[in-house]
Amino acid sequence: MTGQARLGVSFPLQDEPLVTQADFVRDLEAMGYSDLWSSEAQDLDGLVPLALASTWARTLRLGVAILPVQTRGPALLAMGAAALAEVAPGRCVIGLGSSSEWIVSVQNARPFERPFHATRDALRFLKKALAGEDPGGEYDTFTSRGFKLRRKLAVPPKLMVAALRPGMLELAGRESDGAILNMVTPEDVAKSAAIVRAQGDGREVAARIYVCPTTDSEAVRRVARYSMAPYLSVPTYRLHQEWLGNAHHFEAMWKCWGEGDIRGARAALSDEACDRLYIHGTPDYCRARIQDYFDAGLDTAILGLVEEAMPPREQIRLLAPE
Repeated sequence: MTGQARLGVSFPLQDEPLVTQADFVRDLEAMGYSDLWSSEAQDLDGLVPLALASTWARTLRLGVAILPVQTRGPALLAMGAAALAEVAPGRCVIGLGSSSEWIVSVQNARPFERPFHATRDALRFLKKALAGEDPGGEYDTFTSRGFKLRRKLAVPPKLMVAALRPGMLELAGRESDGAILNMVTPEDVAKSAAIVRAQGDGREVAARIYVCPTTDSEAVRRVARYSMAPYLSVPTYRLHQEWLGNAHHFEAMWKCWGEGDIRGARAALSDEACDRLYIHGTPDYCRARIQDYFDAGLDTAILGLVEEAMPPREQIRLLAPE
């Protein structure tokens, strides 16, 4: 681990207008949470919510997990990262990743090609650009010339890579500040973190952890089944679970999904499969389970609150650092 464990929360809330969430962000800061992490898959982009949050709280670290590298050009990626680094100097993390063919090609009408190489090339471009260097040249997946940031950043942002299997985990450890994981258990964290840290010292490992401090198990499992079936059926994420040795939890679901039986796929997820990736129970149980992730080698827990099962403001109060 890189040091003191960090406890962050996914942002923004799904069922409230972004402009009304300043009090939520301030409450997180007052309660002792360390981080606020956005995402970029649906609803809102990954940068604007964090730029707003930078004015609402002055100590929270702001991270995006992730910016898909094939939905923006390299110069635009660099400009967005630079803007966030300017408004939150020293507390900005840019997560880069390949995302999926569904998001890149189906939703954004961009080619989904050579995802590993595209992520590596974007990372290398951004490292140069954000350090004030000329990043132009021929990369394996693109050629860029004539771009250089005119504004010198006081503190360049940390760059991390969303990683699933060994190739990307090694890239994260070798060329970035660390790895961002998703849909993992503590045992999965231990396996992944070992690969990241074998590449270099001081690499951070973060993971989004889905949690709700409620004893209404079925409310959480309904959300888990709705979310996990389509997510884990994407080929990239299926391969991830197979590599982790978790396929037996999902084979019935994958069979139904492959046959076009979406309802059956969700029903095929057992309680055990849901509970492995969605933490629920008393606040003490949830905190203990989150601690299991830290004990396995996690540095930063990004709590994905199950908003459908309990009001999120109540959740952050119950899960606040002690």
